[in-house]
Amino acid sequence: MYAEERHQAIAEMVASRGRVAVTELASRFSVTTETVRRDLSQLERLQLVRRVHGGAVSLRSVTMLEPRLSDRDQERTPEKDRIAQAAVALLPQGGGTLLIDAGSTTARLASRLPATDPWTVITHSVPIAAILAPLPHVELHLLPGRVRTATQAAVGHETVQAIGQYRADLAFLGTNGVSTRHGLSTPDSEEAATKRALVEGGQRVVVLADATKIGQERAVRFAGLDEVDVLVTDDAISPSDVAAFEAAGLDVVEA
Repeated sequence: MYAEERHQAIAEMVASRGRVAVTELASRFSVTTETVRRDLSQLERLQLVRRVHGGAVSLRSVTMLEPRLSDRDQERTPEKDRIAQAAVALLPQGGGTLLIDAGSTTARLASRLPATDPWTVITHSVPIAAILAPLPHVELHLLPGRVRTATQAAVGHETVQAIGQYRADLAFLGTNGVSTRHGLSTPDSEEAATKRALVEGGQRVVVLADATKIGQERAVRFAGLDEVDVLVTDDAISPSDVAAFEAAGLDVVEA
């Protein structure tokens, strides 16, 4: 099979199935995984597929991709640690009430709450609740709802209704994408509804997002940039993006 024929066959497989793995393609076409990766790079340049870790996905399904929390927790860990540490500086002096969204970076923030101050934390994240439950300086409120496997977080009408009972000094949000055009977005509608309620519950809203989320747009928008006070990201963000977000009214903190 010529390379051009293989490229066409790969593009058709991705389009029909939504996602294929590098190892499967290598076996199917009797080529090395390095050859497949080069093929996928060429197809991505032609805007026929989108490369992801371990394979490729259809462009039609890109906005619906939602990696599991365990996978996200292993990605860009130094940047996420710096972002969480920078977010600590935004905490109110002497303690306060916090809404903390589910996510790998927000969990790092939760683990860094100063033990010298008392905190009331409201969260829908099971992993964050597990971090905070044993701590004597934290009064923990775990929100009800159906726990999603992908995010290990409670969602649904019961969760949104419960968040509405609270008003917090700060709401710390994660996001799958943030752009000047689409605002903050996530692939799942129930996650979006929960995040929306968290935004509404915070007197001040802080978004923690590493630079790979900048410019990304997912299927469901849950907040506009005018509803966010601070974006904490890492130093890989471009100066033009910083300028655009600041022009939209955000304070941008580069960790």
